[in-house]
Amino acid sequence: MRLVLFDCDGTLVDSGALIVAAAQDAFAEFGQPAPDEPTLRAAIGLSVAQCLEFWRPDLPVADQAAIGRAFGRHYWKHRTAGIHAEPLFPGILALLDRLAAQPDTLLGIVTGNSRRGLDAILAHHELAERFVTLQTACRHPSKPHPAMVLEALAETGARAEDTVVIGDTSYDVLMARAAGTLPVGVAWGNHPAERLVEAGAAHVVHAATDLHPILGLA
Repeated sequence: MRLVLFDCDGTLVDSGALIVAAAQDAFAEFGQPAPDEPTLRAAIGLSVAQCLEFWRPDLPVADQAAIGRAFGRHYWKHRTAGIHAEPLFPGILALLDRLAAQPDTLLGIVTGNSRRGLDAILAHHELAERFVTLQTACRHPSKPHPAMVLEALAETGARAEDTVVIGDTSYDVLMARAAGTLPVGVAWGNHPAERLVEAGAAHVVHAATDLHPILGLA
């Protein structure tokens, strides 16, 4: 049995604009300058606490925590208003449909998003039934810690050597390697291809169709 684990934000869906807007509003609420957009995007994939540490390591921990809570409020404000769309990246739906039709393949998600946020994304795109394991930052240490992947292995009974982790950041690649799984980077997300290679990705792809041969799809 093969297990294919996907990151969500930046891999399945293009949620960068929503996350950036929420972060900018959170910093503004506290009268703090927000980092520039490339810096904000570079932390996507980490849990909120680690994002704040990455974005503004100069701030006291208590201030980081307060801005992190504000980020959550603004995230849901923007999401509810529907101002920033979170479309699936090109070719992702067809890829998931083909993988879900494979009798020897299980699908899962390992994401720095909250379970509430992940559930909303899956419901919006009507994807939930395709995944048998959902691992989020609510229950685990932040990436690149391998806990999310290890729990997905435990839940499904899959072996690490039969598991592929697909993500758009170096955090995904490092997490996959730490868990003993195959790390595959996608270059359409938040980290450039060269950073994925430096982190140790076994493959880096530039389109969803490039994943087909890696995953054994003719």
